[in-house]
Amino acid sequence: MRRILRVAALGMVLPLIVPISSDAATARGVVFHDVDGDGARDPSEPGLPGVGVSNGLDIVRTDDAGRYRLDVDEDAIVFVLKPRGYRTPIDENQIPRFYYIHKPAGSPDLEYPGVQPTGELPGEIDFPLTPQEEPERFEAILMGDPQPRNQTEIDYLTHDVVEPLIGTSAKFGVTLGDIMHDDLSLFGSINRSIALIGIPWYNVVGNHDINFDAPNDALSDETFERTYGPPYYSFDYGPVHFLVLDDVYWKGRVEDPEENVGGNYTGGLGDDQLEFIRRDLEGVPPEQLVVLFMHIPLVAPWIEPERAALYRMLEDRPLAVSISAHYHYQEHIYLTVEDGWRGPQPHHHVIAVTACGSWWRGLPDETGVPVTTGRGGAPNGYLTMNFDGAGYSVDFHAARGASHEQMHVWVPESVPRRMAHLTEFLVNVYNGSERSQVEFRMDDAGEWTAMQQTARADPFYQAVKRRETDDMPALWKLPAPIRSPHLWSARLPRGLGPGSHRLQVRTVDAWGRTFESARVFRVE
Repeated sequence: MRRILRVAALGMVLPLIVPISSDAATARGVVFHDVDGDGARDPSEPGLPGVGVSNGLDIVRTDDAGRYRLDVDEDAIVFVLKPRGYRTPIDENQIPRFYYIHKPAGSPDLEYPGVQPTGELPGEIDFPLTPQEEPERFEAILMGDPQPRNQTEIDYLTHDVVEPLIGTSAKFGVTLGDIMHDDLSLFGSINRSIALIGIPWYNVVGNHDINFDAPNDALSDETFERTYGPPYYSFDYGPVHFLVLDDVYWKGRVEDPEENVGGNYTGGLGDDQLEFIRRDLEGVPPEQLVVLFMHIPLVAPWIEPERAALYRMLEDRPLAVSISAHYHYQEHIYLTVEDGWRGPQPHHHVIAVTACGSWWRGLPDETGVPVTTGRGGAPNGYLTMNFDGAGYSVDFHAARGASHEQMHVWVPESVPRRMAHLTEFLVNVYNGSERSQVEFRMDDAGEWTAMQQTARADPFYQAVKRRETDDMPALWKLPAPIRSPHLWSARLPRGLGPGSHRLQVRTVDAWGRTFESARVFRVE
């Protein structure tokens, strides 16, 4: 005898066929082709074989009929690993819904609510998938740290970043953690804003997205899980395999309240997640590009055995790249043996520009949005990743900026003629790296001359800091500058005559693409 039960899973109602007698310790169900797209499995809709389903530790593949079985405990999330050529349901906020949460007793009592008690394990948890075209070439949007403190700053994000992205051709987007700045009650509001972009949107948990009153790491993601589902998982899109990781390890609430405000954490993954990653990668061919999304950079403080364990799983994969945020500046890092990486080739790790820049600080512009330049001198903004088979490239996009806005040139407004050849100028290449070539020439003529990468504070950023006064509101003051990782220097050439001159700069990035900029100055 069977009965039909409808289980609400985080705002979605999934139809489940439930036998009267079921094993409460075993999750089972069917991954099926949702032909009519209604989320309910009809008798004529076939199961899909070979699709991965996980409980966050184990990964099983569906049989020829699309069926799976997985052991679960009393605090588990069962989720499907989206295969290439299929889409999972998305909710009204464009958030993919590919999971079922099993917490019979619900989340503990926390300041921000977690999951309500889910009751007994349903007899069947079915996952609908719908075919979609996924080309070899496509684009994804990567947004680091929106991190609004309140609704006003969500509005800043909406005008600064969301509005220009509406109508994008990208296939999906990812927020790389710090979705909010501690106030988790506003998850719904920021989700409704980002949903306007109009594409499926995945989310990484950040250190400001967790429950600070949780006693341990295991319970720190309860509100995130209620809103977004599992804190780590994987999916395929086109020819690329994506791993979304939770690398925020919460050490637990401490007596000093200041240490609880986003501070009592380090980078780490935990044994279960490491095992999930290992099993997940076992099913990924070495010729397939693997992209890892995380919040805390691999070069930040981590639980060292866990970082090393992750490296060991990636080192024999020449086609792997990892993306983080968290630091509020843009940087490309190529990990080598000095960083604990033992692979034959350096591992490319990207610390992404943040949408909030310097935490929504700085003088308001003419629209009321803070300038919020990043500490490395680059504007706030976002990245896009462009995929082509197993190849990829990364593009920097300034918030509300033109796509060609890739650098700025600093040179004194006027230079004494006798001192011109001793005058230094600087170029901040926002997406620059150790693999960039940066050159200059004067007045659109002559040979191009190489510039040297340097590490120091951006001069434009320093000029803004010097204009700040003690009586300015705290949020109008930018944080202290850092030694920018994407700055180049050179000296003006000899022989410049009096008058105005055009200093022309070009850069060739790590993928062989050329960008140009220029600035005019005077010789007197």
